[in-house]
Amino acid sequence: MKARLVGRDFLTLMDFSREEIEYFLETSSELKRAHSMRVPHEYLRGRTVACLFEKHSTRTRTSFQAGIAHLGAQSFYMRPDELQMAKGEPIKDTARVIDRYCDALVIRTFAQETVEEFARYMENPVINALTDLTHPCQGLADLLTIREKKGCFKGLKLAYVSGLYAVCHTLMTLCPKMGIDTYLAYPEGYEPNERLLQFAKKKAEETGTKLVLTNDFEEAVTDADIIYANTWHGMAATQPKTREERLKDWAPFQVNEAALAKAKNDVIFMHCLPGYRGEEMTDEVVEGPHSVVWDEAENRMHTQKAVLSLLIA
Repeated sequence: MKARLVGRDFLTLMDFSREEIEYFLETSSELKRAHSMRVPHEYLRGRTVACLFEKHSTRTRTSFQAGIAHLGAQSFYMRPDELQMAKGEPIKDTARVIDRYCDALVIRTFAQETVEEFARYMENPVINALTDLTHPCQGLADLLTIREKKGCFKGLKLAYVSGLYAVCHTLMTLCPKMGIDTYLAYPEGYEPNERLLQFAKKKAEETGTKLVLTNDFEEAVTDADIIYANTWHGMAATQPKTREERLKDWAPFQVNEAALAKAKNDVIFMHCLPGYRGEEMTDEVVEGPHSVVWDEAENRMHTQKAVLSLLIA
């Protein structure tokens, strides 16, 4: 399986088969065990990884740089305002130069097209650490967390009840592939990306899973195994209406104790963070016994280490 993955880009999880995703998860679990037991796993000693961040980050930057260090590689944090790109150098020129210096590029940016252009001009792997369209690193960490807490994927019901951007798009396209029934709940006037929605519907048909889009919050959370929240006003430039309008529209979709009571008794609450207590979730939920958000955040590091160790030659 590793031979199928080495040298590939990690731009979206739509590019990978279920079997390949399962292999990422198995590798993640092995690396997590090694880390917890303080067993050295410097599989990338002597390698270099460029980290280009055009968006602010807490979890993504820290988890990547810590993980790269655990693997024995050297990371380089690149601020866009310090690069010649800020003065108009074409992406293709920057990409080809980074490709000569580093064994991989981790990039967190706005347009998916930017990541794809870097990948087009680089021979070494390009890893998407978030665009406005998709967040494959988060999706992989979410799957690892679900598998750890639930033991399997098939037959689970996931209710995603917050902003319809990168994380939503990732879960929407990923969960049907893995056998998870997926309910997206949102107010009228908010819709997921149509191209990715069609991909998700096709996968749901192939696997016999449910993909339900609804404006009924209660329908989504009732008997859910997983309730997933996200900020209502992240990536504002890609969303309709003002921040105040979004807060008002989304208010009935808050995950609180009443919402958890409608789900299964062993429901888990997930959130990619940063989270806003009193908006998409209450403090009681995120700090409560059903919350797995801190395990989820930790798993970002372990799954990203798997991606790096399997893709870099």
